[in-house]
Amino acid sequence: MTNQARKIIIAIAIVFLLYAIYAKHYNMAVYIFGGITYLVWSYLKEGTVYLATQAFHKQDYEKTKRLLAEIKNPDRLRKGRRNFYEFMMGNIALKEDKVEEAEYHFQLASRLPWRRDNEKGMVLINLANINLRKQEYDRVEAYVDAAEKLKLTARQQAIIEKIKNEVNKNK
Repeated sequence: MTNQARKIIIAIAIVFLLYAIYAKHYNMAVYIFGGITYLVWSYLKEGTVYLATQAFHKQDYEKTKRLLAEIKNPDRLRKGRRNFYEFMMGNIALKEDKVEEAEYHFQLASRLPWRRDNEKGMVLINLANINLRKQEYDRVEAYVDAAEKLKLTARQQAIIEKIKNEVNKNK
């Protein structure tokens, strides 16, 4: 749900809350208040990351960027959302050739918890590729070593092999 939609629903819920209190329907008022509390919590802890993830999977990077821009303070996001926020911001920065910014976001994403090894593996592979561009081969090897310790997909393992070959060529 976008932040604008949340604000509209909260405004409508407040009207219902005031009516429930006025009509002395206190049980209903408690439920409405709980709903408002959840919407505020989701605004702070979830943001628009889920919608941005859907747009990202459809490769609609402009929409992804717009939805992520709605998040004013990413530090408040819960860890399960912050990691995807940083990953998508890093990919968007790469698409815009902002390599330093992309590295910053991927560095943050690498420090956050991930549910699956292959998700964290993509972050480490992106960091290895960025450092390969910058010709910082020691860092590339460190990221590749870290990624190899994870359970990766066949495609990710193939990418790592290509990165290793590139490092060996340029050393």
